Amino acid sequence: MTAPADPADLPASARRVADALAADGHPAEIRLFAESTRSAAEAAAAIGTTVAQIAKSLIFRAGDRPVLAIASGVNRIDETKLASALADRLGGAPIGRADAAFVRQATGFAIGGVPPVGHATPPLVAIDRDLLAFDEVWAAAGTPNAVFRTTGEALARLTGGTVAEIA
Repeated sequence: MTAPADPADLPASARRVADALAADGHPAEIRLFAESTRSAAEAAAAIGTTVAQIAKSLIFRAGDRPVLAIASGVNRIDETKLASALADRLGGAPIGRADAAFVRQATGFAIGGVPPVGHATPPLVAIDRDLLAFDEVWAAAGTPNAVFRTTGEALARLTGGTVAEIA
């Protein structure tokens, strides 16, 4: 595995993630890889961990509002369970898939590098309960080849997310 990158060497989008982590008191140790970490399988291979320990960030939309589901890399999001977990904050708006343009506009990041923090528009957040079973998980850090180490509990604190069964 690579050593944490020098903040001065980070691309602007990864620096934004490092700044958001640091502002919340979380270690902002971004790791950059030569290979892609765009998918959960690619990230796990690059890091040397299990796919289950990859915290994948998926953006949905409820009207014009972004919804972030952070799930274990082995799980698929169940949109019905996601909507149920956030029902009290959705105001009745249905949840649907977001296209690449909406993801970029709402988060400021491209698909494949969407992190759990540092978004242009703060999303509603739900976190897969399965992530809490691990001592460490790895999340995208703003580019398709950057990640940071954290925990499920830290993700809930950093994002204000609702921990629920969303898979």
